[in-house]
Amino acid sequence: MPQFVIEREMPGVGQLGPDALKGASQGSCSVLRELGPEIQWVHSYVTDDKIYCIYRAPSEDLIRRHAETAGFPANSIAQVRATIDPTTAE
Repeated sequence: MPQFVIEREMPGVGQLGPDALKGASQGSCSVLRELGPEIQWVHSYVTDDKIYCIYRAPSEDLIRRHAETAGFPANSIAQVRATIDPTTAE
């Protein structure tokens, strides 16, 4: 299944505490359950003012539908074409 990186501009998100992040995660998971098993949240990276999320889904449209339903921004969505790491250099 295709994998996507979603950039969410959310000023101050890095200052949120564990309870707020838990609530946001619960909201996201609730929408994911509604949308069905075709869309999967892998994990997210929280920085000072953005969240970068990794999702698996059959299309960008389904990613956008999740964001709209959950009330999260999806400022950019890019399909992952390859994954590299230090072992790629070997």
